Amino acid sequence: MAGALLVRSGALGLPLEVRWSAVSDGTVTASPGRLRNGAPDATAVAGTLDARRWLQLGLATVWLLDGVLQLQSFMYTKGFAQMLGGTAASNPAVIAHPITWAAGVVAHHLAVTNTVFATIQLLLGIGIAWRPALKPALAASIVWSVAVWWFGEGLGGVLFGGASPVSGAPGAVILYALLAVLLWPVDPDAPPAPFVAARPVGAALARALWLVLWGSLAYFAVTAANRTAQGLHDMVSGMASGEPGWLAAVNRGMAGVLAHRGLAASIVLAVLLTAIAVGIFGPRWVARAAVVLAVLVSAVIWVCGQDVGGILAGGATDPNSGLLLGLVALAYWPAGITPASEGIAS
Repeated sequence: MAGALLVRSGALGLPLEVRWSAVSDGTVTASPGRLRNGAPDATAVAGTLDARRWLQLGLATVWLLDGVLQLQSFMYTKGFAQMLGGTAASNPAVIAHPITWAAGVVAHHLAVTNTVFATIQLLLGIGIAWRPALKPALAASIVWSVAVWWFGEGLGGVLFGGASPVSGAPGAVILYALLAVLLWPVDPDAPPAPFVAARPVGAALARALWLVLWGSLAYFAVTAANRTAQGLHDMVSGMASGEPGWLAAVNRGMAGVLAHRGLAASIVLAVLLTAIAVGIFGPRWVARAAVVLAVLVSAVIWVCGQDVGGILAGGATDPNSGLLLGLVALAYWPAGITPASEGIAS
């Protein structure tokens, strides 16, 4: 006796067709489902082929990490409010005054406001991971990200020349909003796209967003503050305090390489970021090379320039921009469209 049943494995919605047979050992096997005509069921194939869903789950994981980091004891001290208020410095008054006001509110209600912040981020992570709540959670994450980018990061310092791709420009949290847009669920009947990020917004707009992101990073790399002889050296060496020994050693080694070579290093970084920005417009092999380079540069920045967001030293509110840039890059990986993967909702 044998049979088959299409089931979905939990709230993540990954489907399996469970086949069983009445053999002596009671073996049960699972495999992707098929339609009556023998073709693979698109909803069943989604469990193994849907790169968009895996990236959504990656974004959800980062939001959950943010929520946990927000519950650190440091966040319940005046130091957290002072950190928020510090982002107002050098910003235009129209940006700085609301930041100062918000930091004052947090300072007077630390326990309540910080617990609310942590709860919101945890709920965003859970909502993105739980498929029925995916769209509302992504929409809410965009609103929250923009608010935090202003009131918590001072717009990443992009308005006064203080932004650097090494320290976290254009602001880590705005990348959460970008990812929410690029990973927005699409209708199963939507036309196929050359990469994941192109499905919700179209290939042309997705490539334009890529160009703006990586092109702006190339610009920030050569601004006056970043091309001084010791600018990058001081930025990297200053991260070593409080880090584990191995990571502090990485900081010291990288700082030694950058010592008195700030201008040359800034130019090299700007050239790499420019190549990434324009590479996405090339043939598939060029676009893939650009994505690989983007992932590698993001990883080096995240580890050597951002100390994995400072989360190992305590006091960090997020993993910084390097990790998010890597996720953005993966959403642009050019992939072939196969009949089995077309029309899969995610």
